[in-house]
Amino acid sequence: MSNELEKSGELDLQAILKKAEQQTDFPDVPLDEFTPPTYEEWKEACITLLKGAPFEKKMYTKTYEGITFDPMYFRKDTEDILPKGEFPGMGDYLRGAQPSGYVGRPWGIAQSCDETSPKENNELLRHEQEKGSTVYNIRLDKATLAARDVRKAETPGDEGVSLTTLDDVHTLLEGLKLDKYPLYIYAGATALPMLALAVGALKSSGTDLKQLKGFVGANPLGALVEEGELPASLDKLYDEMAEAAKWAKENAPGLATVFVRSDVFSRGGANDVQEAAYALAMAVAYLRALMDRGLTIDEAAKQIVFGFSMGANFFLQIAKLRALRPLWAQIVEAFGGSQEARRMHIHAKPALFFKTVYDPYVNMLRNTTEIFSGVVGGIDSFESSPFDEPIRKGDEFSRRIARNVQIILQEEFGLLQPIDPAGGSWAVETLTKQMKEKIWEEFQKIEAKGGILKALQEGYPQEEIASVLSARFKAAETRKDRIVGNNMYPNMTETLLDPRPEDVEEIKQQRKAEVESYLADIDEQFKEEKLAELSSAKAGVTEAAIAAACAGATIEELAEALHGGAKGEEQVKAIEPHRWSERFEALRKLTEGFKAEHDDNVKIFLANMGPIPQHKARADFTTGFLQVGAFEVLGNNGFQTVEEAAQAAKESGADAVVICSTDATYPEIVPALAPKLHEVLPKATVFLAGAAPQDMLETYNQAGIDEYIHVRANCYQILQLLQKKKGMIA
Repeated sequence: MSNELEKSGELDLQAILKKAEQQTDFPDVPLDEFTPPTYEEWKEACITLLKGAPFEKKMYTKTYEGITFDPMYFRKDTEDILPKGEFPGMGDYLRGAQPSGYVGRPWGIAQSCDETSPKENNELLRHEQEKGSTVYNIRLDKATLAARDVRKAETPGDEGVSLTTLDDVHTLLEGLKLDKYPLYIYAGATALPMLALAVGALKSSGTDLKQLKGFVGANPLGALVEEGELPASLDKLYDEMAEAAKWAKENAPGLATVFVRSDVFSRGGANDVQEAAYALAMAVAYLRALMDRGLTIDEAAKQIVFGFSMGANFFLQIAKLRALRPLWAQIVEAFGGSQEARRMHIHAKPALFFKTVYDPYVNMLRNTTEIFSGVVGGIDSFESSPFDEPIRKGDEFSRRIARNVQIILQEEFGLLQPIDPAGGSWAVETLTKQMKEKIWEEFQKIEAKGGILKALQEGYPQEEIASVLSARFKAAETRKDRIVGNNMYPNMTETLLDPRPEDVEEIKQQRKAEVESYLADIDEQFKEEKLAELSSAKAGVTEAAIAAACAGATIEELAEALHGGAKGEEQVKAIEPHRWSERFEALRKLTEGFKAEHDDNVKIFLANMGPIPQHKARADFTTGFLQVGAFEVLGNNGFQTVEEAAQAAKESGADAVVICSTDATYPEIVPALAPKLHEVLPKATVFLAGAAPQDMLETYNQAGIDEYIHVRANCYQILQLLQKKKGMIA
């Protein structure tokens, strides 16, 4: 019978399709019978659906940037700001830096390569390029960023590749198609030592430096606020920045030497306005420093590449990038820069602040939305981080997923085709205008303080970011900000990913052997002569550094010769890196560690009263609330009497009990049940699921309710309270 129905349905479908193919003239369908609703009518309908909840609180979304999302945007409100007279690639670059967008020129896929060994990192760079990456993006370890010899490093390879000698860099870059794909290297406070090693290695292999593209970039102010101090005075580092820029202008015009990275602010918890404004302020400081040292505004501006983090608020990320381009164009124009010099080169990556250790596969989804917002906003290149970035270095699987998200967006989703896809959107244009105004206002505050260095020395950006971080943590505690898999919807069966720690001692011995093997053949006297020439050089400093690198000088010896051995006097309060989920992760790990050591856990008994429909909603909410701390929640199908509930609670031996029912039944249940629970479990904490009405609060408290679990409760504090009572926290 079912087969006959399927055949009949198929025949009917074919008949409909055939009739549709024959239909060529379609009648006009008048819509006169429909009256367009007014905004007031729509608002009244919303208020009805909200069932008493305040419209202004439910339908307007406040952000950490001080911007409020409206529930609806209208053309009449955006008519004056719509970009009607400007095409992409024109004017202030609001609509993008290229007239054709990504058509014929896709954004660069810049997967970060961070293997410790230069040889293995070289293999990874080639592999990434073969699989779809279009940028050689090299991440250096902390020792290399600080220009320290690997033989003195505590944890070589901790965050990237370990480089000390010319041979290391030669091994790293060997066989790369640098005439075709850009090279990205963030070099820390100064680019000159790394630039000298890279150029020396490339020269020895016969690479045409004129064909180099990308950057070997310094960000001394970023390093200052990240570490709190600098390896040399800022003036000295600016001298080196200028020398590298002048050399690149003459010898490798496609290579930039300044990389303004904003992630030190983003990882500190900054909002998007702060991140953007402080990055612009750093870039302006670099413009001034370079121009003071002989570069023109066009030459200085073209040396700067920007790196921004893409955060969790999708539309604000788009607006941020669209706001930054005209602001930078305005700044460069004010310095007298040409139209071409006003172009902003933007490299972006997902914000590590918003990634989690628990339920890390959700990071794939977070990264995808952040890539998408970056593309719509108009990035030039993107580094899609592996989902396990907060835990360990990526592996083949996590790197493949990260890389392929970008490839799918380009090849399958068709995101190479639309040019300025957000242009004309009433919402995005409004948000872009608001972001421009907010960023510019914050930037002007920094300028009024005498620039970013003086502002940092005063502690202003640090204090402002700390205030936002505190607000973020507070919102996470009360679960206003929902962190999937952490403060909401925890996976109780989850096993943490293996961090796969590297054998540090083995790496140190291996790298030490590689470095000493290379240095064994070095003419020490000739090397010292070249280092002496570098130390005394007044002009041609970069060429002198390259010569010293080719003579066998290590990255640390190059830095010492350049800096003169004197550390920087500038000191500021460092901005420490954070992640929004870190406090909940620490709380859960504490529970899991206690459970593993003592074979015990916080046990919570649910005193579910009445039939299942009566208590289920609050029992489910309470279970999810308490499982955030990885506690053991003891459920049941409900009790008909308070005596039964109290007896079951006693038998459970629980550390806490939560009474779950409805507001209508609580006035009868709570005064009878709460005292019995304290009687049978004297040390237990007694909770009530739901917020008590004001007129019943005193009654419930006197009956013995210790705390309340509801949507506005501070989840973090309640869980921590239970941990303390259990002895998990001293």
